[in-house]
Amino acid sequence: MAGAGWSQLVQQVLDTNLEYQLWSAGDRIVVAVSGGPDSVALLRVLAEISSTHTPLQLVCAHVHHGLRATESDQEAEFVRNLAFELGVPFEMIRLDVPAYRLETGKGSQEAARELRYAFLHEVAERYGAASIAMGHHGDDQAETVMLHLLRGSGLKGLGGIKYHRLQKNVKLIRPLLRMYKTALVAICKEQHFPYVTDSSNEQRKYRRNAIRLDVLPYLGQYNPQLPQTLNRLAELVQAEDDYMEEAAQDLYVRMVHSEHGRLTLEVPSFLGLHVALQRRLIKLILNYLPSDSENVDFHKIDVIRRGILQAHPTTWSLDLGTGLTCIREYDVVAFFVKKDTHPAGYQYEIPVITGDCTLRMDEIGRTLRISVIQGHEFPSPETASPYEAWFDANYLAFPLSIRTWIPGDRMKVMGLKGSKKVKDIFIDGKIPPSRRPLVPLLCDENGNILWIPGIRRSEHAVVKEASTTVIYMSLEETT
Repeated sequence: MAGAGWSQLVQQVLDTNLEYQLWSAGDRIVVAVSGGPDSVALLRVLAEISSTHTPLQLVCAHVHHGLRATESDQEAEFVRNLAFELGVPFEMIRLDVPAYRLETGKGSQEAARELRYAFLHEVAERYGAASIAMGHHGDDQAETVMLHLLRGSGLKGLGGIKYHRLQKNVKLIRPLLRMYKTALVAICKEQHFPYVTDSSNEQRKYRRNAIRLDVLPYLGQYNPQLPQTLNRLAELVQAEDDYMEEAAQDLYVRMVHSEHGRLTLEVPSFLGLHVALQRRLIKLILNYLPSDSENVDFHKIDVIRRGILQAHPTTWSLDLGTGLTCIREYDVVAFFVKKDTHPAGYQYEIPVITGDCTLRMDEIGRTLRISVIQGHEFPSPETASPYEAWFDANYLAFPLSIRTWIPGDRMKVMGLKGSKKVKDIFIDGKIPPSRRPLVPLLCDENGNILWIPGIRRSEHAVVKEASTTVIYMSLEETT
């Protein structure tokens, strides 16, 4: 007959599934079983639920770490027999953790963890499993929160272990997070469920063990309910972190633009956000950029944030490391992988124009469209957009050319006396330095700059009432 503790455990797991939707009827679940009381209780409770409540297809997966010789062999045999008793398929792998440590330079626990998860995902893929069930419990959660607190983690770290999360298209689930180790051990004894004990759990050289054996008991003098307190903190933080993440994702969709490998946002919109959302948005942008490492440390995020907030200077550049760069140019901030983003110098010749034609400039992703208009049937130049221009063909010195900007260029601007440096024209128009090489200059045979599309045109070849042949040009994005 099932004891009260066992019935409580079954109901607790059912309630957790109802709240977090850990599985659905018929799901195939890979259960990670080390042989300890937590994983033994997990496999047995899922088998009970499968037979009496919701049909599930379970697979028992065991990792032989090979670090404790005879003890590891005995654990593997124990788990194999447990799977046989429950009629559950059994999968096992023998890991060479020392060799992987030498290959990667990782610590023993980190190396073992990576190999363990790789095996569990391999089993899940082979069986077509929807999820991998882990035996983490409330004490594991308390240790994790304390470990992250000591490391100085943000909200996500203080949220600890999640009840479920997606990894490699498989859901990792923790049905026992609301149970504690003492209760699980008591239930195993109550039900006469045998289990094994891992002697390495008593070694203080591992930080997590030291937190469990020393730190939490010491702090427990001041709060006997410390594990429960840390677990409540984790649940609260997880919910609020999820909410903030959704809000940041919504802002990302509305405020961040992707163009030519750059992620950009406008400063005025950013300034109106709460500081918490400012940090979240920057973090999200950095996470969307390809990089060899994490780019989410608080210092880096806040350096960027303060740079966006400052009124002066309005142009700056930050090297974020790992090949990433952040620049501010007037009211636009851009994040991108650092590379030579400037197109090589280019120049196209436009011979005498006798009819309609098109010129593609692949270096800058633009197309120049040219038409010839006879007589006076043409729109007034005063109604033109900055990307349109009309020229009196009789006052154009052919061949024309269209080229990239060269430092020192000057232009006789329509409506102004004398000439003006093109660089100053760019500054007046708040054209960011990084965008200037993308702006083409239309010139005549004598080198006079006739038009800077999107910005200004010159006083040369202005269309008048007496003009009989007009050249019309428009610059468009190449499609």
